[in-house]
Amino acid sequence: MAEILQKLLGITLVIFMVGNLLEMGLKLRLDEAFKSLRNVRFVMLTLLWSFVLCPALAVLLTKIIPLAEPYALGLLFLGMAPAAPFLPVLSQRAGGDLSYVAAFMVLAAVGTVVFMPFVVPLLVTGFTADAWTIAKPLVFYIAAPLAVGVAVRRFSEAFAERAHPIIKKVTAVDSLVLLAIIFWIYGKDFLGAVGSYAIGTQILYYAIVTAAAYGLGFGLPPSQKSVLALGLCTRNVGAAVAPLMAVPGTDQRAIVMCCLAMVITIVMGIGAAAVFARLAPAGAPART
Repeated sequence: MAEILQKLLGITLVIFMVGNLLEMGLKLRLDEAFKSLRNVRFVMLTLLWSFVLCPALAVLLTKIIPLAEPYALGLLFLGMAPAAPFLPVLSQRAGGDLSYVAAFMVLAAVGTVVFMPFVVPLLVTGFTADAWTIAKPLVFYIAAPLAVGVAVRRFSEAFAERAHPIIKKVTAVDSLVLLAIIFWIYGKDFLGAVGSYAIGTQILYYAIVTAAAYGLGFGLPPSQKSVLALGLCTRNVGAAVAPLMAVPGTDQRAIVMCCLAMVITIVMGIGAAAVFARLAPAGAPART
């Protein structure tokens, strides 16, 4: 039974990642993304926060908070995987500029695939995996479906619009199944995380990142700062957990740490979006 559940977990996780990134690609307007990518300040802040400061903060927290090593490992992987697939929804609620959401998600997806395989061996001690082992699930389950979705939209926008709701529904159903399997397999481990600093550390991590990115977004208007902060507050759990599951013998608590983010990052993201909506200038709706 346990073996069957593990196989089902792997299948549903693949569908979850591929579905979310394919869905994202089908809605992604490259012309808007490229236009926003000309904003050097936004691009530099996104790259700096996503792939320097966020991983550095994760490392710092693992040094000053007495986390068990597997939970620390999970936090490090989360720290290298910005931008959850539901970022556009949160940004719209926050009054964010949706063209910059497209730019952020392109930078996050490409950056994660390029950055994580080379940095993990430097930051994470005791994780025995070469760069290709880490990169393989990111390439096939993150980069490839995103590229396919973008290509389909470029070839036929009408087909992309028809296909998107189907992919969205399939992914939503799979997400529920995935969560059920995760709670079935790791339920006891989730309970074990209570009182272990794992949950509190994640909440602290997201709170610091969100507040600092928004507060230090010098030169960016609120509609762009909210996109930056929400992109960093939310984590791509699939990208974080896939390399961990690709390596045999990974401590389950590292995977549990990432799975906890599926709930924590949603709650923190919704809260942050509500705050940013209040901070947005009156009469300034999200730009599309």
